[in-house]
Amino acid sequence: MPARSPADRSDPAVRSAVRTALSVSVATGLYGVSFGALSVAAGLDVPQTMALSLLMFSGGSQFAAVGVVGAGGGIGAVVATAGLLGARNGLYGVQVAPLLGASGWRRVLAAHLTIDESTAVATAQPTRAATRAGFWWTGAGVFVLWNAFSLLGALLGDALGDPRRYGLDAAAGAAFLALLWPRLSGDDRRATRTVRVVAVAAALLALALTPVAPAGVPVLAAAALAVVVGVLDGGGGVGRARGGDEDDAAPVVTP
Repeated sequence: MPARSPADRSDPAVRSAVRTALSVSVATGLYGVSFGALSVAAGLDVPQTMALSLLMFSGGSQFAAVGVVGAGGGIGAVVATAGLLGARNGLYGVQVAPLLGASGWRRVLAAHLTIDESTAVATAQPTRAATRAGFWWTGAGVFVLWNAFSLLGALLGDALGDPRRYGLDAAAGAAFLALLWPRLSGDDRRATRTVRVVAVAAALLALALTPVAPAGVPVLAAAALAVVVGVLDGGGGVGRARGGDEDDAAPVVTP
């Protein structure tokens, strides 16, 4: 995380961005407990869980991956499902790279820390300095806390034994639904209606394929349907730049 200059520390926008980043990091990091417990419940051991969390570092993709593993899916279905859901991070990178101006090893690190939360906090800031502070503090904060609490959840889940005694064998799907649910509402009525229609259609497709397709394929097909609709609809989620100096304005992302 780049050190802040004295001018940055005295900038109210930067201080506000850091405060937001810390609060988002704590809230997101705590949820890592769920991932760790669900991962070992799906059949991964603690080292495998931590490797997945450290290297993939994308909550939606991680929950999808352990859900497919828990359902008995093969490695191909796991990689395809997690990769498709994680492809959005590449689109985020196109947005934030010009704002950060990172190069060398910082660029590599920025790519790994480009997630929903770091992008949302960064692109909601009014100045370039605040954008950079929001991105780095959120990305680093979520990474540290998410992995720490994932380890705690994995250790706790490993100590529980058979996950079926507690209903944890079905919890990965419920956790993924909890991540999706907030996206089914919003201020833009047209966009919200489209999201709801796509969610229902994807769910029906997954249910239809479940009895006849291998584990993991229904989830992959449902995700592919959502991607196709998103492309045909022209995308969304990226707002116009905020008012003010054009060089300092940052586009707003709707998570």
